[in-house]
Amino acid sequence: MGTYRYPAEFRADAVALVHSSDRPVSRIAEELGVNAETLRQWVKKAADTAEHSQSSPPAVAAPARSAKDTEITRLRRQVRELEMERDILRRAAKYFAKETNW
Repeated sequence: MGTYRYPAEFRADAVALVHSSDRPVSRIAEELGVNAETLRQWVKKAADTAEHSQSSPPAVAAPARSAKDTEITRLRRQVRELEMERDILRRAAKYFAKETNW
């Protein structure tokens, strides 16, 4: 089997999807058509890069939230995740459509 190089933008979007999702990496990789170990390596490399470049002060504790606020936050996160998935799949479809000569 040969190696395949994915565009940097696709890799970054896939890593962002892993970080914003509660689903396992293997499932996300399957949905994106990427080897699960490849996606894990992308996530690890992004984490290492972020760790070296980040030197921010400690975060301030958030105030207590009501159940309604928590639900709204969860739903907004889910909407962001779904929008990101849609955008990634659109870009992947465009990219792979260019490769085929249909």
